[in-house]
Parts: sequence; C-alpha cells; structure tokens
Amino acid sequence: MSTVQESKHPLVAHKLSRLRDKNTEPKKFRELVREIAGLLAYEATANLQTNEIEIETPLQKMKAQQLKEKIGLVPILRAGLGMVEGIWELMPSAEVWHIGLYRDEKTLQPVEYYNKLPIDPRVAVCLILDPMLATGGSATATADILKKWGVKKIKYVGLIAAPEGIKAMQTAHPDIDIYVAAIDSHLNEKGYIVPGLGDAGDRQFGTG
Repeated sequence: MSTVQESKHPLVAHKLSRLRDKNTEPKKFRELVREIAGLLAYEATANLQTNEIEIETPLQKMKAQQLKEKIGLVPILRAGLGMVEGIWELMPSAEVWHIGLYRDEKTLQPVEYYNKLPIDPRVAVCLILDPMLATGGSATATADILKKWGVKKIKYVGLIAAPEGIKAMQTAHPDIDIYVAAIDSHLNEKGYIVPGLGDAGDRQFGTG
C-alpha cells in the first residue's frame, strides 16, 4: 500500500492557514499555492535516485551527485497549473505535460477534455499536481492515463486531501505515494472538501 505523507512543516501550516482564509485575494492565493507546492515537492522528491559525477570546485576536483531520473510535472487543468511554478523553480529541467479533466457536477466523475502526451514517455518519474484530492476521480484517472503512457514511477502532490479521496487513490493505485499539506475531515454532499478552501481553480483565477 502507498504511503500518505501529511506535511508537518510549520511553514506549510502557516501558509495553508492563509490559503484557506476566505478573505485571501486571488493574487496572494496564487503566491501561496506556488510556495506550498515548492515545499511539498521538497518532501516528495526526497528519495529520487542520483548518479555520482566528478566536478571541479575553485579549490579541487570532487565527487558530487546529480539527478539520475528525468522528472515530469503533470498538472491537472486548470487548478493544478498554479502548482507548477513553485516546483519548476526547484527543478527547471523538468518537463511539463498537461492533462485536462473536469468533474461532472451531477455524477462527480472526471471527464477528460485535453491530453497532448507524446507517443512514448520521455520521463522516468511523474508528479501529478492537483490542489484538492476530493473524490479522487481526477487523480485516479490521470494516474490511469500516465500508466497507459508507460510511466513506471508516479507520485501525487496536492494541497488538501479528504479521506474519501485518499481511499479512492489507494484502492485504484496502491503503488502511488501521496504528499499533501493537510488531510481534512470529509466531503460534503457536493463533493467539496470540508473545511477545505473552496474551489481552488476559482480562487486562483478570480472566477466563480
């Protein structure tokens, strides 16, 4: 079974509190999403493999490490877009591939509308980026797409998860580890995380 890591970092907790506040305006909301994503990525990439290389400092030659695996960032449109920049700052060579899914408000099931992945994967590890792991439908569907594409190692990185979403993800993809800033109480009748932060896409882009 996959591991679920809820961040205990005080900076994450502080920034998440501001993110949840209904009075936080879109500009600040986007900044916080970017910052929290970067902090979570630090935790999610702690076990990436490295190669030993030789470099030369201003004083002498030495053995050093470089990433062995090529990383792909897969934001789920549109809410996942805000997480990309925070992680890209840490890994500027990472490739970014977009998956477009929206949740049918009646069935709460994901509907795919955009997918421009190349025929064969060019990355060894993919990070699925989506702020909210609510029902888990979009995350599990994206993982399905990536596995069919041929990616062998996948991680999920999000801001807030509901127990229902975690259960759905672990049931469908027990090999995918989950990294989030917080695990909240439950989903309401509309499929929103409680206490949550509302609609992450609307709050980032000033819509809704």
